[in-house]
Amino acid sequence: MTGGAVAVGPVLAVVLALLMIIAAGAGAAGRLGVSRAVVTASLRAVLQLAVVSLLIAAVVRSWWATAAFILLMVLVAAFTSARRVGSRRHARLVVLPIAAGALPVGALIVAAGTTPLTEIAVLPIAGILIGGAMTATSLSGRRALDELRDRHGEYEAALALGFLPRDAALEVCRPTAGQALVPALDQTRTVGLVTLPGAFVGVLLGGGSAVEAGATQLLVLVALLAVEAIAVAVTVELVAAGLLSRAAPQTR
Repeated sequence: MTGGAVAVGPVLAVVLALLMIIAAGAGAAGRLGVSRAVVTASLRAVLQLAVVSLLIAAVVRSWWATAAFILLMVLVAAFTSARRVGSRRHARLVVLPIAAGALPVGALIVAAGTTPLTEIAVLPIAGILIGGAMTATSLSGRRALDELRDRHGEYEAALALGFLPRDAALEVCRPTAGQALVPALDQTRTVGLVTLPGAFVGVLLGGGSAVEAGATQLLVLVALLAVEAIAVAVTVELVAAGLLSRAAPQTR
């Protein structure tokens, strides 16, 4: 083991297997219906990280390769979020909130010089922001569509009162869709008190000072709030416009 890094070896493999069994067992005991998903997600993570670990050294040697990898991240995030929201056919729409959140915020961070303009610095920042946008899009899209389905009577009542279709949909789905920001808000509120997130720990393990680690983590957390807020706002607009639905996309 080097510094605070995790030791790679048979013991790690056994611990990971035990953790996967515990997670799947807890899901089964609670009848949550996620046991199979826990196992498949864990196995996919092992395979994907193994491949990425082999590729990453080559990717960060070239801006073209780094840009291509970031594009791949966006596409995978869009397909993943589209499947969570409704159907993979929505990926071309779901990519909008993900890109609208992650790309301008990432560009601002780099343009301001708060992170070095190097492949090895830009790539992980992009991954963090895209991941946050993906999660916010998935959560807000699911909540908004669930609300429109469960409270369809209220939607029709708003129409009867003279609301435009978009405004009626927003009245129903906007409040609960905003709850997609709760995880990011809670993490930001409790950082340093409850958790020491990855960016903070990563800088410390890389030899940076505690002040540098804190500044890096603060940048990441506030950037994620911006990214996820944009993603949620765009997702809700897509739902309200009838473009993002669990039926064939259509314009009201």
